[in-house]
Amino acid sequence: MFEDVPDDEIRAVLTRFKRIAVVGLSENPARPSYGVAAYLLRQGYEIDPVNPTIAGRTVLGRTVYASLRDLPQPPEIVDVFRRSEFVPPVAEDAIAVGAKVLWTQYDVVNDEAAKRAADAGLIVIQDHCTAADHRRLGIGPVSGTYPPAPFSGREGGAEG
Repeated sequence: MFEDVPDDEIRAVLTRFKRIAVVGLSENPARPSYGVAAYLLRQGYEIDPVNPTIAGRTVLGRTVYASLRDLPQPPEIVDVFRRSEFVPPVAEDAIAVGAKVLWTQYDVVNDEAAKRAADAGLIVIQDHCTAADHRRLGIGPVSGTYPPAPFSGREGGAEG
């Protein structure tokens, strides 16, 4: 199994990188991906939704793209809300577009994809929630313009 990432590295990722592609973002406010993306937006992160089934629509005020390769600029973090078996092509796209971090949500683990991404120079964080870690580590808003919003914890995960 791929090694867990220490808190200091998670903190460095969440404070250094501001542009996050949320792969598998749902337009349903009840889904974990929607709540996490909304939280990250409130914290000042720039979010690019990626979901081929709703590409072209607007979610959380952002245009949804079909793939990472369609984004107008490369994401720094690729935050994956897909089942583990769907991570390898996402990792390949993350490598191709020049992302810095491949991050998979709770219960999303694919060691083959993680190794491929790490071998290509990406930081890999698996089975962690961006929003929960942001909150847990006490990282304030990255832009300084939004007040921290409550987040109840282990709400991330694969969505399809």
